[in-house]
Amino acid sequence: MQLSPSQIPPEVSRITKTFENAGFEAWIVGGCVRDLLLGRKPKDWDVATNATPEQIQGLFENTFYTNEFGTVGIVNEDVEDESLKVVEATPYRVEGKYSDARRPDSVIFSQKIEDDLKRRDFTINALAYNTAGELIDLYGGIQDIDAGLIRAVGDPIDRFEEDALRILRAVRISAELNFAIEASTKTAMQQCATQLGKISKERVRDEFVRIIGSTQPMAALVLARELGILQYMAPDIEQGIGVEQNQAHSFDVFEHNLRSLQHAADKGWDFDIRLAALFHDVGKPASRRWSDEKRDWTFHGHDVIGARMAKKALGDLKFSRETVEKATKMVRWHMFFSDPDKVTLSAVRRIIANVGRENIEDLVKLRICDRIGTGRPKEQPFRLRKYQAMIDQALRDPISVAMLKIDGKRLMEVTGEKPGPRLGWLLHALLEEVLDDPARNTEEYLDTKAKELAALSDADLQSKGQEAKEKKEQAEQADLDEINKKYFVN
Repeated sequence: MQLSPSQIPPEVSRITKTFENAGFEAWIVGGCVRDLLLGRKPKDWDVATNATPEQIQGLFENTFYTNEFGTVGIVNEDVEDESLKVVEATPYRVEGKYSDARRPDSVIFSQKIEDDLKRRDFTINALAYNTAGELIDLYGGIQDIDAGLIRAVGDPIDRFEEDALRILRAVRISAELNFAIEASTKTAMQQCATQLGKISKERVRDEFVRIIGSTQPMAALVLARELGILQYMAPDIEQGIGVEQNQAHSFDVFEHNLRSLQHAADKGWDFDIRLAALFHDVGKPASRRWSDEKRDWTFHGHDVIGARMAKKALGDLKFSRETVEKATKMVRWHMFFSDPDKVTLSAVRRIIANVGRENIEDLVKLRICDRIGTGRPKEQPFRLRKYQAMIDQALRDPISVAMLKIDGKRLMEVTGEKPGPRLGWLLHALLEEVLDDPARNTEEYLDTKAKELAALSDADLQSKGQEAKEKKEQAEQADLDEINKKYFVN
């Protein structure tokens, strides 16, 4: 496993060389070194140095303090890559006790990189590399990368008691890299799990977001459940464990929700869809009732109950109002496509009004996740394709006189016509003009054409209006035929 200085972006190399030219040390450290060794693009860049915060700020024009522990943000201007816009530089440091399991009581700056590396969380993150090509690995991090293992630096109990968020971080890194967690580290995570109660909801949320956004969220949440830490992220999800469903499902509610989430991850779908997939059936345990008539379980109203539960759970985790609102809508309306007898075009229009035009495609994707989560093999059966065709029909701009750059009031002003049938015939005749040539849909053209048409007799004008209606119907049918052809539902 080799690294080359050429792998370091120029924006980062410029910063480390500025330190070196001023007589300081500068090492690229942590997760970015690990990601380079794995051939992954780092999400951010961290530099450790023996310069003090004041000295760091003196070397660069655009900087800011990011926390009370000495970290300085160095701003790279005119950079498009988000990961390079701010590079964090932190003095080597030795940390005191962690009384609150969140942050050190004291920090002492050091002159030795070794002091900095021994305070880090996992061996795979306790790596340092410089632009001269030197790599420091004091704790076997490269060996653990090769083995696909997450192992705490030193005593794992000490590491997790220092900062309990490292417990969630281990689960998240496991999901992102598909790594296993070393046995003694895993045991310590379980033993220290209650320390997570001291961590702020915002910090828990941030790790939860990255777990859900990883490639293996299902495995991560199963692991979190095993270790007793899922309750600190999504306690309501645990209520589905062992809750059997009806015959349409192969799994209990817990596994069904996780499998639905995993399908969204497999598809690379957006975070909002993943979040809704995880919570979509959270209301089932509370709504489950046995039906003697059906000889099966029923879950009437679980979508309403689930929306209420999701809103509270996501609010507790301090998600943004926009995220909570969208997830709640998706959970509330996820059952819309489950009953084919109730899905009419007018019903589709109502659901679009309920969830918003911007969310309707995501609702279809959630329905796909729900279906796959049952254990059924087909992702898009004919019924679902039909629903998608109906959505396209409902979303398309209707062919009507409302499309015209003229209305009845303007027509009366231009032509002197009074309210009555002739006004309708005029509008339809003008619509025919626009269907023939959309470029004619201007106020100037339609004003002029309206005056010409208004000179026609009632019979001639009615005939033209009827011809326009027929052409409108033909155009609408052609649109619908194209939509149905697109989804193979002709």
